[in-house]
Amino acid sequence: MDDIKLRARAKINITLDAIRKMENGYHELEMIMQTVNLCDNLHIKKTNTGKVELKSNLVWLPCDSRNLVYRAAEYMRETYNIKEGIEIELVKNIPVAAGLAGGSSDCAATLVGINNLFRLNISQEELMKIGKSFGADVPYCILRGTALAEGIGEKLTVLPNFPNCYVLLAKPPISVSTASVFGALDLKKVNKHPDTKAIIDYIEKGDLQAVSDNMVNVLETVTCEKYPVIEQIKKAMIDNGAIGSMMSGSGPTVFGFFSEYKEGLHALKFIKNKFRTKEVYLTTVFNIRQGE
Repeated sequence: MDDIKLRARAKINITLDAIRKMENGYHELEMIMQTVNLCDNLHIKKTNTGKVELKSNLVWLPCDSRNLVYRAAEYMRETYNIKEGIEIELVKNIPVAAGLAGGSSDCAATLVGINNLFRLNISQEELMKIGKSFGADVPYCILRGTALAEGIGEKLTVLPNFPNCYVLLAKPPISVSTASVFGALDLKKVNKHPDTKAIIDYIEKGDLQAVSDNMVNVLETVTCEKYPVIEQIKKAMIDNGAIGSMMSGSGPTVFGFFSEYKEGLHALKFIKNKFRTKEVYLTTVFNIRQGE
């Protein structure tokens, strides 16, 4: 095998709770994460150049050590004494700096892809440990599916499959720094925290309405206050048939759940037109343990 193609899927947060700020400056988190089928595409090839080369469809995207994909490939090549060169073509579809873990998912796919391409036989558990050094979301992006994330996001517990539905994603034309959002988070001003245990129970029962009614993201107290358009998009999704709507991660992307494709498509067209944003996508949830 000389090459491998992979999909790096986006994630959304069904809940995001900050328990406390730790002495190291990070927040102790409790989140329910869900993979969706909006994805970037990676094509990883063996070459005879003896080096890592990264290409992207986005001309402005760094393709050197500033990129997690490049750094992950360099790490794998050096750590596991890979003699061949590695060429990676990255086609970005997931919005950048959007709260959808696009960069983390690309990094995760790179680790998985190189492991498989070069037959390194690294276990998923070990790959997740490696992934943690590149970012808190990377272990989850290797695991995928429905999971409870704790700590800074690296302590993962597999949950029952999420109810199947359509997911509308809308990113307004702004970019948000995760670090700045957490830096501005004042837990004393957070009046509502998610009942994570209850939502896990609703997921297990397949009750999408109850999940939607009880979703909470405490980072909305920061990002929505700074960018009112986020609340406006949430309202537009609900007004156009969404079962529930919330900001994902640190934002600014908003997601909404729809039971019918036609309703989701109608909402997509409405939001694109009203908010003049191109980055609106209708996709589905991604479950990897169907029937187990």
